[in-house]
Amino acid sequence: MKDKSKLESMLRGLYLSSFVRNYEDFATNAERAKLGHIQYLNELVRVEAQERDARRVEGLLKKAKLIPGKSLSNFQFARQPSLSPGRVRELAEGDFLDRSENILLFGVPGAGKSHLASALGREWCLRGRRTLFITAAKLVEQLLKAKRDLGLQSYIKELDRFEAVVVDDISYVPFSRDETDVLFILLAERYENRSVIITSNLVFSEWQSVFKDPMTTRAAIDRLIHHATILELKESYRAAEAKRRKEHEKDKKENKTNAATG
Repeated sequence: MKDKSKLESMLRGLYLSSFVRNYEDFATNAERAKLGHIQYLNELVRVEAQERDARRVEGLLKKAKLIPGKSLSNFQFARQPSLSPGRVRELAEGDFLDRSENILLFGVPGAGKSHLASALGREWCLRGRRTLFITAAKLVEQLLKAKRDLGLQSYIKELDRFEAVVVDDISYVPFSRDETDVLFILLAERYENRSVIITSNLVFSEWQSVFKDPMTTRAAIDRLIHHATILELKESYRAAEAKRRKEHEKDKKENKTNAATG
């Protein structure tokens, strides 16, 4: 009993929690199946590695702050015929992150840009990639606060831990010049060092409304598109759903009228 307690204490000290829970049951099963010591140890290590991977992915998903319930499996590719499912799944593998490339998602409101960006972020987390999903408004707020506290570079360095930073809805916020300055600094710092994923309702020709002056706008766009995949979502899910509901209500009214006059 003393040896068992000592063993379990050492295993905990080595952070082998799965070993602690399983070594006795696995030993019994190995004896019944007449497995050798190497096979027994291999099974223990395999389960330990699986549990560690699961805990790491769980931690990555929690830190990513993704939109709940958004995945590639429930993204309606059929409503976006201009979007290649194969290309999206290729991006989901995350190899582009090793090359510090970007993804730019454009489309009308309600087309599913945020859904797709969050779904891709989930796929990257599942593959062990550090990802952060954040709205442009929240990001700018935090960058500006860091600048006021004389900690802008520290915050940018903190963001550098994330291989992918997803900046959602960059076109929705009427930024001030101070806000666009800190956003531009972040984009410049991540250029060719880390990946940025941006969703926007605005085409590039309208980005001056975000960055305020032509020079900054041009510099921001140049850095983003230099190594980038551009995806366009052309149909609005919300508009299509509203149209479907309207037609459904119309049909119900007509059926009711026909039944009353029938």
